[in-house]
Amino acid sequence: MADWKKMAKALILADGYIEEKEVDIIKAEILADGVVNKSEAEFLIDLRNSAPKAVAKFHQFVFEVVKKVILADGVITAEEASWLEKFVMADGKVDDMEKAFLKDLQASAKKTSPEFDALVKKYT
Repeated sequence: MADWKKMAKALILADGYIEEKEVDIIKAEILADGVVNKSEAEFLIDLRNSAPKAVAKFHQFVFEVVKKVILADGVITAEEASWLEKFVMADGKVDDMEKAFLKDLQASAKKTSPEFDALVKKYT
């Protein structure tokens, strides 16, 4: 069986740029069943980290999906904090969008772990 993630990634990144039309297709497919899971979030993160260029709409969608996955139960655990650190540090730096994202997660969570709070303090 073909690896759909590998194939989709190759098609999306063929021209080196994730444009708005591609974001609309990605968004429709990821949200088609009304449920966003960690595997889909990880696919989007990999795509974001691999894309030389992407429209802002794509980055916003990735943050939206990651937020839904992380806050599914309202709690940000130590394991999720570790996963988030890998996400925001994938390119070796934490940009302003990622800092704002961490602060938004902290404000939106019902409960956060000490590890997540330390992560926010470290990078914001």
